[in-house]
Amino acid sequence: MDALERIRSMEEILQGAKPVLARLDEALEDYAALTDALGALECYYGSEAWRADLALDEAGLLPPTLRRGVLSEDEVYDLLCDERRIREQMRGLLDNDTETEENT
Repeated sequence: MDALERIRSMEEILQGAKPVLARLDEALEDYAALTDALGALECYYGSEAWRADLALDEAGLLPPTLRRGVLSEDEVYDLLCDERRIREQMRGLLDNDTETEENT
């Protein structure tokens, strides 16, 4: 690869990485703001309060227009599993970065 090809290739990486990292930075800020709320949802899921709310729903005592995805076992479980998977993915990226730094 000659100098012009190398510079063009590296410039393409630079320009492509900028918007991706900007979106990731924004998403991480949004996620950081959400972590306490996700913790509250995880505590609620399967709790006595959740069971009581589910019983109200099953008895038809909640307004029909009330969104109640939170009472669905699958929807909350899937969200919490997605969050754990993403955390593991981030840990893996950090672990890989640490290993790379140790080898240099």
